[in-house]
Amino acid sequence: MEDRMLERLTKCPLCKSGHFLNSEEIKDYAVSQESFIICNCKKCGLKFTNPRPTPEAIAPYYDFPEYFSHEDKAKNITQFVYQKVRNYAVAQKLKHLNSLKPSKGKYLDYGCGTGELLTKAKENGWKVKGIEPNEKARELANSKLEGRVHETIDEIQKEGSFDIITLYHVLEHVHLLRKTVKKLLKLLKSDGYILIAVPNPESHDAIKYKQHWAGWDVPRHLYHFNHKAIEAFTDLFDLQLVSEIPMPFDSYYVSLLSEGYRNPKQSILSRYWKAIVSGKNSNKAASKTVGNYSSNLFVFKKK
Repeated sequence: MEDRMLERLTKCPLCKSGHFLNSEEIKDYAVSQESFIICNCKKCGLKFTNPRPTPEAIAPYYDFPEYFSHEDKAKNITQFVYQKVRNYAVAQKLKHLNSLKPSKGKYLDYGCGTGELLTKAKENGWKVKGIEPNEKARELANSKLEGRVHETIDEIQKEGSFDIITLYHVLEHVHLLRKTVKKLLKLLKSDGYILIAVPNPESHDAIKYKQHWAGWDVPRHLYHFNHKAIEAFTDLFDLQLVSEIPMPFDSYYVSLLSEGYRNPKQSILSRYWKAIVSGKNSNKAASKTVGNYSSNLFVFKKK
């Protein structure tokens, strides 16, 4: 990654405070092997990569075979497992959408990847649209969804038209954090729901793996939301937090990647075994303390 273009932030991307400190230095194990600084906002608790690649310079950091969410075909055992779990997760997500709005309606998935969830939702009677900046993933999605997936949010103009908007592990990737959320909220009906799933930097697996925790995923993950940052997010955008739902599969997947980062020479069998134990322990510990799962899904409504 020669000649990388970095932007240095002088304010917290969430609350705009200038009071933040360097918190940790994390290596990009997945792609570039470069190290990035993560800052911690003293006011709202958000952690954020700073300096970070500009929107124009970040694409190469996504360009690696293990970036599964842009792929449809499994190339190895980890991808195979990931896709089996993803299929189950899609069914669970659809069930959840249907429970929030039994009458169905209009649904927007922001960062929809290759469009599995949108395809299932459409088959289930939802009117769907997606946003996916990655060209390869978007083309795959549109081959199933007849052009319903757009590159940017600005291509969707009709205000107040969606019953549900979801961002599953997407918000942490968005450069224009506040602007994007404001645009999404304009598209949401007054009685609609916005669902946001993010990794938790205070989870038990994050504490266990420290700088090797795969949830840091620098520089692709620009932000890390703990519960303090989620509270600040809720207040800032005048939202009401309806519910917080654990995502128990994530601890296994993140532990699997983290094991590989921490000890790349161990056998795949050893890596899987340790990841299963770690994921189970993380979920068990999280069940005793509110919300300290590897990832959580936050369900918001407008106030």
